[in-house]
Amino acid sequence: SVIDEYGTELQGYRVCRWRVAVVGFWVLCTGGFLLLLLYWMPEWCVKATCSRTTVREAEVVLLQSTVSHCPRYYGRNHSGYFSNYFIFSHQFIRYFTLHSTKYYWNDEVQNFEVLTGMSCWVQHLQFKHCLILSHRRLFFGVNEIAVKVPSVFKLLIKEVLNPFYIFQLFSVILWSADEYYYYAVAIVFMSVISIATSLYTIKKQYVMLHDMVAAHSIVRVSVCRANNDIEEALSTDLVPGDVMVIPSNGTIMPCDAVLVSGTCIVNESMLTGESVPVTKTNLPNPGEGDKEGDGAYSMEEHKRHTLFCGTHIIQTRFYSGELCVCVLSHNTRFSTAKGQLVRSILYPKPTDFKLYRDAYLFLLCLVAIAGIGFVYSIVLSIMNKTIIIESLDIITITVPPALPAAMTAGIVYAQRRLKRIGIFCISPQRINICGQLNLVCFDKTGTLTEDGLDLWGVQRVENGSFHLSEENAYKESLVKSQFVACMATCHSLTKIDGQLSGDPLDLKMFEATGWILEEATEEETSLHDRIMPTVVRPPKQLMPPEPVMSPEQDMLAYEIGIVRQFPFSSALQRMCVVARLLGEKRMDAYLKGAPEVVASLCKKDTVPEDFADVLEDYTKQGFRVIALAHRRLESKLTWHKVQNVNRDQMEANMEFLGLIIMQNKLKAETAGVLEDLRRAHIRTVMVTGDNMLTAISVARDCGMIPPQDRVIIADALPSKDGQSAKINWRYADKPSKHVGKAPRLEVRDGPLAPTSQDQYHFAMSGKSFAVISEHFQDVLQKLVLHGTVFARMAPDQKTQLIEALQSVDYFVGMCGDGANDCGALKRAHGGISLSELEASVASPFTSRTPNISCVPSLIREGRAALITSFCVFKFMALYSIIQYISVTLLYSILSNLGDFQFLFIDIAIILLIVFTMSLNPAWKELVSRRPPSGLISGPLLFSVLTQILICLGFQTIAFLWVRHQAWYDIWTPESDACNSSPHANFSPKHNSSEDDHNIKNYENTSLFYVSSFQYLIVAIVFSKGKPFRQPSYKNWPFVVSCIGLYIFLFFIMFYPVSAIDEFLEIVCVPFEWRIALFFIIVVNAAVSVLAEGGIDLWGPKCLSWLCCRQRKVPKALYMHLAQELSVDPDWPPKPTTTTEANPPPPGNTPENCSSCQIMADS
Repeated sequence: SVIDEYGTELQGYRVCRWRVAVVGFWVLCTGGFLLLLLYWMPEWCVKATCSRTTVREAEVVLLQSTVSHCPRYYGRNHSGYFSNYFIFSHQFIRYFTLHSTKYYWNDEVQNFEVLTGMSCWVQHLQFKHCLILSHRRLFFGVNEIAVKVPSVFKLLIKEVLNPFYIFQLFSVILWSADEYYYYAVAIVFMSVISIATSLYTIKKQYVMLHDMVAAHSIVRVSVCRANNDIEEALSTDLVPGDVMVIPSNGTIMPCDAVLVSGTCIVNESMLTGESVPVTKTNLPNPGEGDKEGDGAYSMEEHKRHTLFCGTHIIQTRFYSGELCVCVLSHNTRFSTAKGQLVRSILYPKPTDFKLYRDAYLFLLCLVAIAGIGFVYSIVLSIMNKTIIIESLDIITITVPPALPAAMTAGIVYAQRRLKRIGIFCISPQRINICGQLNLVCFDKTGTLTEDGLDLWGVQRVENGSFHLSEENAYKESLVKSQFVACMATCHSLTKIDGQLSGDPLDLKMFEATGWILEEATEEETSLHDRIMPTVVRPPKQLMPPEPVMSPEQDMLAYEIGIVRQFPFSSALQRMCVVARLLGEKRMDAYLKGAPEVVASLCKKDTVPEDFADVLEDYTKQGFRVIALAHRRLESKLTWHKVQNVNRDQMEANMEFLGLIIMQNKLKAETAGVLEDLRRAHIRTVMVTGDNMLTAISVARDCGMIPPQDRVIIADALPSKDGQSAKINWRYADKPSKHVGKAPRLEVRDGPLAPTSQDQYHFAMSGKSFAVISEHFQDVLQKLVLHGTVFARMAPDQKTQLIEALQSVDYFVGMCGDGANDCGALKRAHGGISLSELEASVASPFTSRTPNISCVPSLIREGRAALITSFCVFKFMALYSIIQYISVTLLYSILSNLGDFQFLFIDIAIILLIVFTMSLNPAWKELVSRRPPSGLISGPLLFSVLTQILICLGFQTIAFLWVRHQAWYDIWTPESDACNSSPHANFSPKHNSSEDDHNIKNYENTSLFYVSSFQYLIVAIVFSKGKPFRQPSYKNWPFVVSCIGLYIFLFFIMFYPVSAIDEFLEIVCVPFEWRIALFFIIVVNAAVSVLAEGGIDLWGPKCLSWLCCRQRKVPKALYMHLAQELSVDPDWPPKPTTTTEANPPPPGNTPENCSSCQIMADS
């Protein structure tokens, strides 16, 4: 049974004693290795020690994620295997904890479940009658989002038990037994540095997250419990059912809670990313006649009455006679909105990357090759009665223990280069993944655009016709006009600590009038039986001089009180207020909103005939246009009647006042960066919490949606009253064909459909996305293929969108700046935060540059690091195989490489080359070609196999050719070939002790020289530059290292030095054989360079030709879907059509429903 959003399935097991005993016996027999294997594979551990049973009777639960590449977990408590329980009302309550969430056994559904919220009825009843506190505390525990920082010892054990470090330990023990101490010490030194760096990074991340969460998690609160007495308590003692008193000066919410009395002004930027204060009202009390089930509390439905954990309550307002603003705790700990955010950071769904999977496959191939060599060497050892322990050497040769350090080097260098350009990384492994990004999601506010809007101008209407546009409304002649009155009153602004605060659009509009806003103080509010109205008035200097009146009368002459607000609704696309001019008996209604909506609510004779043309002109220039309207209300409408009047009655028969033209300025770098990404064939998507039309406008302005492309809006409606869920498709206005400033689109239903040649983009809101995700899984994948604008997205929906894009095989990047982006930043393959606050804790990358220019830089460095990883992996594989070939050939004559030959190759050549070949910086431009994502690709494998065959061929030639030389004989100090060669470059005789291991011989010396040059040849061949890295000749440490090693090797080959020969255990050979070796090396180099060049030039062409012949289906699902949709005549959907979900057959979930398309009336 599935229990969570990870698709986790649960299986029950019971501990079996005889199985535990058998496993214990084999653990002893294998010297603890079996225990290590069971630690790596917990699923095997459970199946080996337990027997299967029902979930109800289980002592151990095995949790397996149905999402591919997610790990399996098994439940255990501190004392061993288990199902946890406690006694409650004479019953055993069984539970287990997964990802910081408790799952309780529910007998009714026969499954483990998380406790859900209470209904509205229970919320109001518990205001007076609370459940027993101790029982609630037993269920819900301490109210604290505790991020435990593991000890260094725990982290060390976890890191050291990594399979690769265990293999390194085995290698070091083996080398020490074989008296190969120097390289063993070098490997231990590198491993210690690698482990220490990893521990420091992990510990730092935990501490950062702990500090961020702990900053405001524990506060002192006033709690009203069963006896109605108010007591002080710590927020950690809160449990669902408590009634909490909100202090008048505000607080940080320590839990999710429902407001049952009073009004709060809340800053929810921690969750939404928008720093606009939100007004929260009390939860309506269900009527006496309502059925209990009708009042079920829904966090989504009752969001306006819910205070979320971690949000900042700025002010409270309440009626006289009330003791305080009271709140009923609803969710605590990790069940809260903030807790869910922290959980998404602590337990992200694992991100799979093909490179790492292929690396393990490649290592398995090397292990298989090592196995063949091991069997061969054992047969030789038995036949010749030599020590078998030396046969194990071949395994450590084939699987290089220095591989992790070598692979890490390129990433460390890339991390250092990123740091130099102001990009900080807390997850270095993600740098490689960033090299594969082919889609980047951007938040809008503060990321693509500057924060807020600017007023460009106004255009008033009088007598049904437009005036000329004006720069602002701050004029003496307009101060008493209805247009300015509407601008001054139709908003949701409030004063916080003497500063105006609210929606940025409202703020800019009100500031443009120059008026003053005054609110009643807390003392004034508490003295009246209703909340005092907010008052706005113009400054004295704007008022026309009227000498008849005294200064006091002048001040009172023009003040407007805001009597009632109908808040902005994104569904209605408008807001409305009722206001009264001081001294007037009749009230006025003021309306502002989307121009088409406002015009449709106005009398036709007040709307100018050229309204559509004027509006189109502004929208084509990318402006955001707001329309204003006014209506004089009837004198019979008193204050009390206005409080109960229907909104629709108020917003009818309005008089059109004119337009406000706003512009949301893009950051200077935005358009250029998006153009660079477009040229590199990297898709860009906007995912924002802002309004849909604003988002489409910004997408046009920045070039995310080109001028000639169409926008299709998907409006999804959930199933209701027995009707199936459906999607209404609306097309935007016909786009501009000119290449000037991109237009802003307003929505208009009409018979416009894109032709097959047209490019189209989908736009949708968060609500639509939720409905489509639930009821239209088949449509969702098609939508994300061309979805460009996702507006009004909640934090968890942003994460879901990232997952939806990843499900069609996109490599997704995410760039945002708010805490609401945390989950998405963590879930994306490459998340980059432009903020150094909460988002930086969740994000793998943080940029100090507050604009998106960091995104191409990160992708370029990622590509360079990825290509470096391929180069290093190929080089390390060839190094292993070259050494394996040398050792296998020498084993055939019962010889081997000497300890110092191994040491010279492993440290002087390999480590020096590996750590310098990784230094190539990234290419200066972002090219359209992407690097391969995995090692198992045609050209790459062909390249490696070709070089292996070339190295094998030339080593075999050298090995066989030396044995056919006229001067060849089994080497002894007395029969040194240099003594008998007429062309010898003499060196002193060797007076060494007897050679027990048969190291000194002509075959060994010949293979040592050839193989040493082969390492350098493949390093140069594999160290590629353009188009992802700078050319190797610009990497001076690598060039110096290669030239230095070439000079040294040629020097000791042509001019032997007795001390070096003695140290490296090489023997003197005739001069003509050195010339022959030089010839072999030069030809080997030429063949390797030509072969690799040919593969680079012709490999991709041959591969594409083969794919075309076989009509190969694209590997990436999004490419496969694009092919299908390109020939689908019904896609994209036609305008004014509806796609309706078919009702699910019995037993099926909504996700399995198919959908059908039906034509709607135009």
